[in-house]
Amino acid sequence: MFDYHIHSDFSADCSTRMETTIQKAIEMNLTEICFTEHIDYDYPDKDWIFEFDLQEYDKKIKELQEKYRGKIQIKKGVEIGLQPHLLGKYESLTKTEYFDFIICSMHATSGKDLHSGAFFAGKSVEEAYRIYYEELFHCIKEYKNYSVLGHLDLVKRYTEEKAEDNFFDIIADIFNVVIQDGKGIEVNTSGYRYGLESGMPSADILKLYKDCGGEMITLGSDSHTETTLASRFRDTLELLSSIGFRYVATFEGQVPKMHPIEEVKKFYR
Repeated sequence: MFDYHIHSDFSADCSTRMETTIQKAIEMNLTEICFTEHIDYDYPDKDWIFEFDLQEYDKKIKELQEKYRGKIQIKKGVEIGLQPHLLGKYESLTKTEYFDFIICSMHATSGKDLHSGAFFAGKSVEEAYRIYYEELFHCIKEYKNYSVLGHLDLVKRYTEEKAEDNFFDIIADIFNVVIQDGKGIEVNTSGYRYGLESGMPSADILKLYKDCGGEMITLGSDSHTETTLASRFRDTLELLSSIGFRYVATFEGQVPKMHPIEEVKKFYR
């Protein structure tokens, strides 16, 4: 009944109106959704400007919250794209703007975007993955104003070759910081849409998170169109339950609320 990673036409890579998604969510009997629009300052591919009018965003969210009050809860979130030189700028953003929920993602590494392949040029898969995780580790040691890490193993979406290393050493280091800071991770089901065998992160990484003591997880479809809302959520909840997770989280004012998985999965088909 929740989807906590949704984009609308406030994000540069999406043309779907918020209201279209909200109406579909109500039709699907979702009880709560969170819009998490992209802000990626200084994104390396200059064909994409991942910023938007924050005042207009706030105004639109409030307008739709009022219009659909009693039918669905609509939360105001953001997905920020970390790079080491931008941490201070994101700190300023998230301290001055109100968000219910903040996804902390990394879409560019070493100053190069992942989606075009620029970051991978001249590197082995193992080298690229290691650099990606080390830079993410550096960022979360320094930056703390977020709710969950988004699609932790996103790097694998952009490579056909599989790495021989599982990188559990550096990922465990990341999880230890996340858990100590009282943060969580998301399971992003868009991995299935992009040809991966699982959501992001994969089951082995989710097991590692549990072994490290992690408990806080959100579910997000990363939808850019209303047709993929809550996609593969039932399967994902079954997976989480089999690993030993008992709850999924929602947020208000960046404060988590935990919901028993066994209750939540009754609402998904």
